[in-house]
Amino acid sequence: MIMRDIKVVIGAGSYMNNPGWIHTQEEELDLLDERTWEKRFDEGSLKAILAEHVWEHLTYEEGVKAAKTCLRFLQPDGYIRCAVPDGYFPDESYQNIVKVGGPGPKDHPAASHKIVYTYRTFTEMFEAAGFKIKLLEYFDEDGTFHEEYWDGADGVIFRSKKYDPRNQGRKLSFPSLIADAYKI
Repeated sequence: MIMRDIKVVIGAGSYMNNPGWIHTQEEELDLLDERTWEKRFDEGSLKAILAEHVWEHLTYEEGVKAAKTCLRFLQPDGYIRCAVPDGYFPDESYQNIVKVGGPGPKDHPAASHKIVYTYRTFTEMFEAAGFKIKLLEYFDEDGTFHEEYWDGADGVIFRSKKYDPRNQGRKLSFPSLIADAYKI
């Protein structure tokens, strides 16, 4: 019997803010190694995949490949809720922290960043893999913040305007570019 409606967090780290979801790390579920997926899940068995600040550790081409792997394991109405640093957030210190290669020591979490997405490149990458995108939180080229309603019951992104205490009030301090990518 195939289990359905499974929800998985990729690269969960220490965040366990999605109760009822399967929380995984790269060594157990690798976006670039389909065999790790085949060992755990049936094709078309996943309802949702959540990836918070994971895709920026892949090149653009690896991002497309990873999205195609996810597409294979998502059920027809499934989605990926994905968040990455926002390349259009108009804050120099933020951009220095999230830049390719990170701001300093090799043990810094951003040291392995390979790309900084904008809403345009993020959308293009997921569309190239066969998804339809709905942007949830992002900045445009003019530095204007845009947000659409989204429900944490469908996957909590901590580094968001909605949930991160650093982003409460009038000024955003550490936003993310957040989108839902739907299997079509």
